[in-house]
Amino acid sequence: MHRDYIKEHNPIRFNDLCLSGELWTYLADLNEQAQSRLELIIEPMKAAEGVTEDMKQHDQMAWVGAMNSIRNRAEEIILGEMIYDEDAI
Repeated sequence: MHRDYIKEHNPIRFNDLCLSGELWTYLADLNEQAQSRLELIIEPMKAAEGVTEDMKQHDQMAWVGAMNSIRNRAEEIILGEMIYDEDAI
């Protein structure tokens, strides 16, 4: 997603990364950072909303729904902070 974003919104940066051969390294590093940040966001959200392993054992559907909601919100945060943010470039 970020590759498409910089290609469209910052073509000079995109071309520099392509010509220097650093594009895939840059994107892999950004992906790694995004995954780490996602994990850091999900854990406090789970704690704040009371989503526990006990909940998982007793009401699996409620746990799945809560986890999906948390993950979706965390992914939206990551998209805004890292993928579609000009400062990430």
